[in-house]
Amino acid sequence: MAELSTLARPYAKAAFEYALAGGDLGGWSRQLETASAVAQTETMVKLLASPALTSEQRAKALLDVCGDALGDKARNFIKVLADNKRLALLPEIRVLFEQLKANQEKSVDVDVVSAFPLDEAIADRLAQALRGKLQREVTINASVDSSLIGGVLVRAGDVVIDGSVRGRLAKLAMAMTS
Repeated sequence: MAELSTLARPYAKAAFEYALAGGDLGGWSRQLETASAVAQTETMVKLLASPALTSEQRAKALLDVCGDALGDKARNFIKVLADNKRLALLPEIRVLFEQLKANQEKSVDVDVVSAFPLDEAIADRLAQALRGKLQREVTINASVDSSLIGGVLVRAGDVVIDGSVRGRLAKLAMAMTS
């Protein structure tokens, strides 16, 4: 996985810098999302891996499926990826682009898993506390996992806060066996 990130990073950075200079981070984000989704379909994965096709044919196939969702600059970007045999990296390029975009916009998506559905007031208080801790604008994506027993599990990029009863019991069990 680290190898894919290493290969995708210069392309993601180039797309990000171009989009930032043009003031179109949102547009590029949507276009990369579309191209990435198309590139991940089962049929397209097989087609892009086919040794019988040239780079131009692979790029044309991907661009034909994407249709009008891609602008001229994004189409050129896809052609460059095809010329360098990097079309399979589109999903990873998109992920890295989104990380660069979130960093630029000082925002972060936070996944909050709780044992029970969070009411809006608690979610707002949690978002406020996380804004202060992370120094970023926070968007909460809440989900429910009853196996947590109680409490919450918060994931914000590399930061994980395990305030679940299950997590606390696991720590207690580990401390008792050490």
